[in-house]
Amino acid sequence: MSPLDSAPLDVLDAYRTCEFVTLAKDGTPLVWPTAVWRRPDGTLLLSTSLAFAQKALNIRRDGRVALLFSDPTGSGLDPAPQIFVGGRAECPDEIRTGPEGAEDYWRMLFARQPHSRAYVSVPLRRMMAWYYLRLLITVTPEEVIVREPAGGRAGPPRPSTLPGAAQLARHPSAVLAARDASGAPVLARTRPVPADGGFAVDVPADCAAAPGPASLLVHRHDEKLNDMHNALVRGELRRSGRSWLLVPDRVVEPMGSGRPGDAFRVLRRTNSATARYLERRGLSRPAVQWAEFKALAADVRRR
Repeated sequence: MSPLDSAPLDVLDAYRTCEFVTLAKDGTPLVWPTAVWRRPDGTLLLSTSLAFAQKALNIRRDGRVALLFSDPTGSGLDPAPQIFVGGRAECPDEIRTGPEGAEDYWRMLFARQPHSRAYVSVPLRRMMAWYYLRLLITVTPEEVIVREPAGGRAGPPRPSTLPGAAQLARHPSAVLAARDASGAPVLARTRPVPADGGFAVDVPADCAAAPGPASLLVHRHDEKLNDMHNALVRGELRRSGRSWLLVPDRVVEPMGSGRPGDAFRVLRRTNSATARYLERRGLSRPAVQWAEFKALAADVRRR
């Protein structure tokens, strides 16, 4: 029996993305959207490119992780119950250059994100090679909580000079990443409201958040996993009477903020980050198995 057996698996499988949290070196829960494949043995398969390897480094230091399936965009299930999964992750330092061992994961990506099939074409290979140099992450679930569907629409933004206020105001809700009393990460979708000194957030009763380092994630994608944007507001979660307050200190937008030239800057950063990962290990840049990826993408296209 897997803890996932208590969850509506058809719903979990339908979600196009989930929010995935790891613990930074200073203990801050860092949460980002990602795609997940559920394996028959009850584990969950994720991956990260070398360009965004920080989550892999975090896991190798502290394997406690959590996932929240809470944005049903593209799933065909709107509204859909939210599914929280807490567990432990492993991420071997083995660079995967092809789909072998993760074929189902890549089929899922190519099917759900059709534009990504173009990345294997000859004109884009030099530019997008970083995307296919991957590390595989396996999550073994230990706890599952099913919550009511996330609801609500973005209301009129309240004037605020708090870091992250502009980013949060563009979304109807955000995902709070915090830690429980043991230090393990927890996640909950909430609606941050600018308040005196921070953002007031509601924490559901089944989310055992404790005061300490925390963050708020907002992200979006369309039905085909295009038009992506995400922003992370890092700070500290504090008690404020009977309520909670996230006091922000910085904002991270890895894919840019929508400015002209963001795509160029992102490509430059991803290629530089990939090179640094390899250099620190004394490795030369491995060759991507383009033929294997191209065959898999073509098979998905035919279907």
